[in-house]
Amino acid sequence: MSGITTLCILGASGDLASRLLLPALGQLLAAEPTREVRLLGAGQDDWSDERWRDVVQRAFSTLDATGPAVDALLASTTYRRADVTDPAALSALLAASQGHVALYFALPPAVAAKACAALGSVDLPPRIVLALEKPFGTDERSAHALNALLATLVPEAQVHRVDHFLGRSTVLNVIGMRFANRVFEPVWSAEHVESVVIRYDEELGLEGRADYYDRAGALVDMLQSHLLQVLAVVAMELPATLHTHDLRDASSAALEATSVWNDDPAHFSRRARYTAGTVGGRSFVSYADAPGVDPARETETLAEITLKVDTERWAGVPFTLRSGKALGKLRREVVITFKRVDRLPAGFTGVPEPSVLRILLGPDRIELGININASSDPFALNHTVLSTNFAESSLSPYAEVLSGILDGDPTLSVRGDTAEQCWHIVQPVLDAWRAGTVPLDEYAAGTGGPSSWAVL
Repeated sequence: MSGITTLCILGASGDLASRLLLPALGQLLAAEPTREVRLLGAGQDDWSDERWRDVVQRAFSTLDATGPAVDALLASTTYRRADVTDPAALSALLAASQGHVALYFALPPAVAAKACAALGSVDLPPRIVLALEKPFGTDERSAHALNALLATLVPEAQVHRVDHFLGRSTVLNVIGMRFANRVFEPVWSAEHVESVVIRYDEELGLEGRADYYDRAGALVDMLQSHLLQVLAVVAMELPATLHTHDLRDASSAALEATSVWNDDPAHFSRRARYTAGTVGGRSFVSYADAPGVDPARETETLAEITLKVDTERWAGVPFTLRSGKALGKLRREVVITFKRVDRLPAGFTGVPEPSVLRILLGPDRIELGININASSDPFALNHTVLSTNFAESSLSPYAEVLSGILDGDPTLSVRGDTAEQCWHIVQPVLDAWRAGTVPLDEYAAGTGGPSSWAVL
C-alpha cells in the first residue's frame, strides 16, 4: 500500500510487542526509510506516551534501527489505555488512526477472539488489515468459529494469520533450491526419499512465558502451527506462480493430504517435559516447579509426531515433527534422508551412508552429505558434507511478515482453511494425550530428550 499506514497494536504493553514486533518494525523502517508508518499502541497498562516511546526506542535500539522513517515514527507514536474487547474503545482507536490501518492482535487467543467479536459493532475503514498471532484458536472448532466471525468483518485477503516461520526469504530459499535444480526435484519423492524430519530444538526454557506456554505446550506452540507450515513448503507440488493464490493453494493441498502415521496417535506421537538440569551454563529448575506452572496440566515441553502425506509423491515416507525446550543443543532444521543405493560394484570397501540433505533454518543454510572416494585409498568410501549459505535477507522473518501486513500482501500469511486443517491434523494426538494413552516422559534439562526415545 502507498501512503501512510497506521499500525495499531492491541496488547502493546505485552511481551510479544517489545520482544518481537517492535524490533522488527524498527528494522523494517531502517531498511525502507521512505515508508510512512504511524504507530499506535493500546493495552490495559496505564502507560503515558513518554513511557511508550521509551519502550519503542529501546526495542528499536536492539537492532540499531535509525533513519528518517524511524525518527518520524518515534516523534508521532502514542499510546492509549484501552479495553480492546470494548467496541467503543476500538472505535476510538480506529478514529485516531491515519491512512490505511493494520490492526495487530498481540493478544492471547481468547482475548483476540473477543476483540474480533467487538469489531462486529464497529464501522471498519476500507482495506483494514487484521493480523492475528498463533495459535489461531484453541482447537479445530474454535478456529472454524473464529474464521466464520472474521468473514463477517473483512474479506479473507485482509486477514493475516501470522507465522514468522513463513518469512519471505526462508520460503523462497526452499522453493528455489528444490524447483530450480534438476539434481533435487526428480528425487524429491518416495521413490528416493527414506524419511523427512523437521526439528526445532531450543536451549531456552520458559523465559517468563509460563502463563501462555503452560496452557499450550510444545505441540500447540510449535508443531500445530510453525512446523506444519514448514512441512507444507517441503511437501507441496510445484505452484504455477509465486503469487498469493497459487502459493497458498499448493501449501494447502499438501496439508489436506497430511495425517498421523497409520492413523495411530498412541504409537506415533511422544511427549515429555524437562526436569532440573543445566543448559549452556544456565541452571533450570524442573518445569513442574517453575513459577506459573500448574503441574496437574501435564504440559509437555517436548513433542514429537510422525505424519504421512498421502499423495503419490510422498506415499510411504514418514514426516516426523519435533520441538522442545531446555534441550542440550539448538537444532533448527529440515533433514531429508535419501534411500541407500541398491548396489555397488564389487571392490569398494566400507558401507556407503545414505545421502542426507539438511536445510538449516535461521541462519538459512544447506548441507548435503554424500559418499566419495577416500584420498588415501580410492577403493574406500568416505562420507563428506558439501555446504553453502543461502542468500541472507536484510530483514528478520518478523520484519518480512510485518512488511506483508503493512503492504496488505497476504502471501506469507496462513489462509483460513489451512489454519483449520492444522488443528485437524493434530487433534487425534491431543485427544490421545488427554486420554492418557501416551505417557508423559521426562528428560533432564540440557540433554537431548528422554533416553528411552529412539534418536532421530
